[in-house]
Amino acid sequence: MTDALNPSEPEVAAEDDRASISASKNDSLTDDIVKALKTVYDPEIPADVYELGLVYRIDISDAGVVEIDMTLTAPGCPVAGEMPIWVKNAVGAVPGVSEVKVNLVFDPPWDQSRMSDEARVTLDMF
Repeated sequence: MTDALNPSEPEVAAEDDRASISASKNDSLTDDIVKALKTVYDPEIPADVYELGLVYRIDISDAGVVEIDMTLTAPGCPVAGEMPIWVKNAVGAVPGVSEVKVNLVFDPPWDQSRMSDEARVTLDMF
């Protein structure tokens, strides 16, 4: 029931509906970004960067700008200069993404405990 003395109440409900739609859209976009990340493989390890646990953070702005913090299996990785570009290209191809920023971070350092069960099965590490 709408309170006639508080005409702003329906606007709040409309804002809540928009927030719900926005959250649903963001969840869908996040799923699509994860799918894109799963197409990027470390050339020395037959597992994708997402399942390896190399992706530490995915942040999506309302404008579709995606910022990703990721690491490498080792700081001296031979594809250190290329892998962030592969990630940027894969995520940049996702509909709804307007820009991609990839930050290489090394804290916390990556270790095998960050890998998913799927990666462990792929690498026969159980």
